[in-house]
Amino acid sequence: MPQFATNTQLPRYLRVEQERIEKIARSHGLDFFPTVFEMLSYDQMNEVAAYGGFPNRYPHWRFGMEYERLSKSYEYGLSKIYEMVINNNPSFAYLLEGNSLTDQKLVMCHVFGHVDFFKNNFTFRATDLDAVDPVTDPVRQRGDGYDPNRKWVDKMANHGAAIRRIVDRYGIHKVEEFVDVCLSLENLIDPWSRFVVRRRPEVGEEDHPTEVVVPRLRAKEYLDDFINPQEYIDEQKKKLEDERDKKKGKFPSHREQDILQFLIENAPLERWERAILSITREEGYYFVPQMQTKIMNEGWASYWHSKMMTGGHVCDFSEIIDYADNNAGVMATSGGRLNPYKLGVELFRSIEERWNKGQFGPEWQECDDLDEKRHWDLRLGLGRDKIFEVRALYNDVTFIDEFLTEDFAIENKLFTYAWSNRNERFEIESREFRNIKEKLLSQLTNFGSPFIYIEDANWENRGELLMMHEHRGVDLRSDYARETMASMVRVWKRPVCLATIIDGKKALLRYDGKEHSVRHDAP
Repeated sequence: MPQFATNTQLPRYLRVEQERIEKIARSHGLDFFPTVFEMLSYDQMNEVAAYGGFPNRYPHWRFGMEYERLSKSYEYGLSKIYEMVINNNPSFAYLLEGNSLTDQKLVMCHVFGHVDFFKNNFTFRATDLDAVDPVTDPVRQRGDGYDPNRKWVDKMANHGAAIRRIVDRYGIHKVEEFVDVCLSLENLIDPWSRFVVRRRPEVGEEDHPTEVVVPRLRAKEYLDDFINPQEYIDEQKKKLEDERDKKKGKFPSHREQDILQFLIENAPLERWERAILSITREEGYYFVPQMQTKIMNEGWASYWHSKMMTGGHVCDFSEIIDYADNNAGVMATSGGRLNPYKLGVELFRSIEERWNKGQFGPEWQECDDLDEKRHWDLRLGLGRDKIFEVRALYNDVTFIDEFLTEDFAIENKLFTYAWSNRNERFEIESREFRNIKEKLLSQLTNFGSPFIYIEDANWENRGELLMMHEHRGVDLRSDYARETMASMVRVWKRPVCLATIIDGKKALLRYDGKEHSVRHDAP
C-alpha cells in the first residue's frame, strides 16, 4: 500500500470542526474512545476499504479484486464511500477528500456515534485484546475507567508481516492457495464463545463414579414410590449409562461449533499452515461483533448524526438543505435490500418515544381501547435513558425480537417478498407481522450462515471427520457445501462427511478428495 500516512492530516478548519463536534457529542452523553480523523483521496479510500478499513493487511488477491470493484463502482457513479471508522483504541476514521463541509460534519457526527457504540455495546468486549477469556462481565459502568487494549491496527499489520515472511519462505502461490482455503472456512466459528464456557476439563476414567446416580424428584417418604417409581429409575439409569459408554472414546466428547479452533488443535497441519489458520480465525472473531450489531450500530450512529446536525448547532441554516438531501440518500430504501440505517434509526426513535410516553408495561399491553392508546402519554421522559441502555445490552437479534412491534411494522410498511414463478418477478409475499419478524430474525441469526458442528473426528473408526448441520428449515446450497467440504479435506487430509437434510430427507454428504457422494443413512 502507498505510504500516504504522513499526508492525511486534517486541514485546520476541519480540526476546529472536529473539536467542536466532539464537545457537542459529549454534551449529549456519548462516551467514546479518542478518535483520529484522516483525509483520503477516493483511490486511497477504496484501497483502505478493500482492506476492510485497515491500512495494512496480508497479501491476497481478494483485496485487489475488492479494490477494483470499488474503484469501478465509484468511477461509474454507482456508489461512494463517505466515511469509514475502525473499532480500535484509539479509533481511526477516514474522511473523503473533496466532500463538502456539510458532508464532513455529517460524517464526523456519524463517526462519534459509531465509536460510542464500539466502546459501550457488550458484544465489542470480545475484541478487547486484554480481556479475560471468557468475558464474564461484558457490561461496563459509566465512569469505571474502561480503557481496553484494542490496538487492532497494529495486530492486523503484524498478521500481514507474519504472512509475508511465510510467503518469502514458501512462495506466493502455495501460501495464497492455502489462504483461499482458510477464507472459505472463516465463518465456521462460534460467535458467542468469548462469553460462555464451551469446554470444561475432561474427567479421567478413574474419576468417573462407579455407579450412575439418577436424580429423584423430592417427595415425602410415603409418596416416594409413587413419585419416583423403581421402573422409571431403572430406565433412566440405563439411559445415562448408555450415554456415558457411548461418549467413552468419542472425540470430541461434545459437539464443537468452533470448527477452526478444532482444526488448529487437531488437524495434521504444517507449522506455517497452522499459523495462517490461526490468523484467519482471530481476524474472523474481530469482525463478529460488527455482524451481530449491524442494524443497531448504523441506527445508533444515524440517530446521533441526525440529532446533532439538526439540534446540536453543528449545521447553520445555509447547510440544512444539503444535509437533508444527503441524509435522505442514506436512509433511502431500494428494492430487494434491507437498509440497516433506516430500520435501526427508526427503531431507536420508536423506543425513545414509547418510553417517553410510557407506552410499555402490563397496563399498556392490556389496554384494548385503540383511541386511548393513540393518545397515551404519561410524560415519563425515560426515552433517552432507555436508548442508552439498549445500546449497551442488546444485539441485532434481541433488538429486533424485543422492540419490533406490530404497530411499528404497520407504521413503516414492512413486508416480506418472494419470487413469483407465475409472474416471473419478485412480489410481496406477506404483510403479516409474525412472518415479517420471523424472516428478519432468521436472516440475522448466526448472520444467515448455517449452524455446523464437529460431531466425530473418527467417524466409523476410519479417521474421517463427521460434521452435523443443524437444519432450521433451509437446505444447504449444494455448491457451497461441496466447496466447503473440499476445503475441509485440504486441511483435515482425510475424507470429510456432513450430515444434513435435503428435501426433507436425511442425507450424508461425503468427499474423499476425489469425488463427492451422497448417502441417505445419515446419523
